[in-house]
Amino acid sequence: MWVVDQYIDYVKEQTIANPEQSWGKMLLGFQANKLRTKILPKKGLSKGYQKLEAMMMSFVADALCRPESYVWGNIFAPCEIIRCFGLSTISIECLSCYLSGYHLEDHFIDYAQNTGIAPTLCSYHKTFVGAIDSGAVPVPEYAVTTSLSCDGNLNTFRYLEKKKGVPFTFLDVPYGDDKASVEYLAGQLKEFAGELEKRFGVRFEEEKLKEALRIENETRKELMHFFRLQSEYYYPGELISHLYMMMGMHLLIGTQEFLDLIRFMIDEIQTYPKFEGKKILWVHLLPFYQESLKQCFNTSKEYQIIASDIIIDSVEELDAEQPFHALAKKIIHNMYNGSYSHKAQMVGHLADTLHPDAVIQFCHWGCKQSSGGSVLLKEEMQKKGIPMLILDGDGIDKRNSHDGQIKTRLEAFLEMLDVEEDSSEEREEKTV
Repeated sequence: MWVVDQYIDYVKEQTIANPEQSWGKMLLGFQANKLRTKILPKKGLSKGYQKLEAMMMSFVADALCRPESYVWGNIFAPCEIIRCFGLSTISIECLSCYLSGYHLEDHFIDYAQNTGIAPTLCSYHKTFVGAIDSGAVPVPEYAVTTSLSCDGNLNTFRYLEKKKGVPFTFLDVPYGDDKASVEYLAGQLKEFAGELEKRFGVRFEEEKLKEALRIENETRKELMHFFRLQSEYYYPGELISHLYMMMGMHLLIGTQEFLDLIRFMIDEIQTYPKFEGKKILWVHLLPFYQESLKQCFNTSKEYQIIASDIIIDSVEELDAEQPFHALAKKIIHNMYNGSYSHKAQMVGHLADTLHPDAVIQFCHWGCKQSSGGSVLLKEEMQKKGIPMLILDGDGIDKRNSHDGQIKTRLEAFLEMLDVEEDSSEEREEKTV
């Protein structure tokens, strides 16, 4: 829409010229988009994905308007504990995505690099650092991060503490999957709850956490059911729909609201026709702005993304009666923790469950583990006879993604899938 584009350009100009005075204008845009998702949802999308977009826009817009209501975290921060204190978790990676809606990622990345931040740092983190350093985004009272999934987390939050005085808790996640490792992390989570209790003056109620984990167990079961159905039925969504699902699973997991949405999507998807195209399992981040990918996957009846690995932390049921130990196990068993061989095996298990026709891994700029481990994942997929494409680019900085190259490689890969299917059908006909 012309008006929207004009406002985005206006906010970007104002942010570059007067960053300290631009936050209110950004919030106004977030609130306007929240309203848009409710009264003018995107055409062509399923109602479920429309509702998901509206939910995530409302969550972020409402939280950001009340700085006292949220803490910053990374994407794997234990939002279940934070919510027990009436607080929301705003992931810095997700916030960077929302800032990119104003096309500000390039300005903030350049700002961060011009102040000495390494160009090799993850562009999500550079966007966040630039937004804070420039004064465009206000800081909250508190923050928390984990050691997974990258070494940039600790450095970014340390920088935030040094430059802006924002205290934070660092959750050191061990690689080991044994009793001692679980006890070690569970102890840290208990201390974290105690820290929140002291800082915000709210008494921690363990029963709230237990109830959140009970809902989380149901949500995870229902989500896997939805993924299996999405491999059977055509369910129109967009690249960004899967990004919203990832945000929901990491920021709203354990809430009845999010569980109800997944159940709505399960009911709705079964009213759609069977999907006859190619089923894609996506690995790692989704470059939601990439035109060639959007043209291929948005509401496509030929190629449908049935799930993304980054949406799922673990598939194991949590023992709600031992909430801190259960959360510790969940974080330790996360496919983004430990060796890449561990992740490759878990993606393999996911492929065994969903039976995709192909796997696409997006190697995001600055994400060392993604790029370094892609060969191991490809070897795992080769064992299973599943074709795999590795794409290199940037999940947020458009300047680091070459659309022409991505389009060429993607089209060649999808053509190969179609040719293989035709050849298989011919062989079956000859056999008959």
